[in-house]
Amino acid sequence: MQRKTPASLMLVLIAALLLSSLATAQSVGDTIELYFGDWHTSSSHTIRGGLQLRDIFTRGNPQAPTQKGAVLRFVNSYDYATLAPRASSQTTRLDGQQEVYFVESGHGTVTAGGQTSDLFRNIAILVPANLEFTIKNTGDQPLTMYVINEPVPAGFRPNSSILVRDENKLPITSSDGHWAHIVKTLFVTSDGLATLESVLTVALDPLTIGRPHVVDHDDIEEVWTALRGTSIAFVGNQLRRQTPGMAFYHIPDNKTPHTNINQSEDSQVSFLYFARYHPHELRK
Repeated sequence: MQRKTPASLMLVLIAALLLSSLATAQSVGDTIELYFGDWHTSSSHTIRGGLQLRDIFTRGNPQAPTQKGAVLRFVNSYDYATLAPRASSQTTRLDGQQEVYFVESGHGTVTAGGQTSDLFRNIAILVPANLEFTIKNTGDQPLTMYVINEPVPAGFRPNSSILVRDENKLPITSSDGHWAHIVKTLFVTSDGLATLESVLTVALDPLTIGRPHVVDHDDIEEVWTALRGTSIAFVGNQLRRQTPGMAFYHIPDNKTPHTNINQSEDSQVSFLYFARYHPHELRK
């Protein structure tokens, strides 16, 4: 009788074949670990009167990081934020910067410019520069969010109000990018992003793999964060088990491939993805 190969092993074998075909063109060794971040292992600091932040990635040199996670070149910071039950942040106005929030759990509200919107799982908010806003936790559990802070270039004209998107209700933008990516678009340049060019969610169906690929220029900023389910991150010549809250940064050396693998036989995995591909014209 022929013995069946477990699905997870089959995916690893597939990855091994892909690795063998790309073995001459990729980063190797312990340096890959510098491009992974996980908020669970970060210390917290408090800002704006109660918002607790844990670093995922910080500013640094992505070509040669001096410490783990210090890789951001174009984005200011990428954090995991927690607001305690019934707490509220101080009213804040972002000067020379904007923020994108993606709610991971809890319930709350965001108020800005006379507009109040509800916050709950999978709600995304683009908070523009120069607009005062407050975030409040209205529930009995912590309100948790991923926070991307991007700089605003000179001459950029920010939105006049917050922009809220409910990922739960968004249509699928595409379902076959890089073989298997199921994409929902949260924000793009035309929505008011200043430095980033896209913020998306990406899902993989059971037993699927994205196409390993290399970006052919080095001025990219691309981050993949696991939201739901455990997957396998394929970066360079190595595999990493990626659990929710764990992120990896695409190595911008024009030679290191990356992708994601869903080894589960019965459930999707999903990711929060953001990227800056190249300089884009200012909107005036």
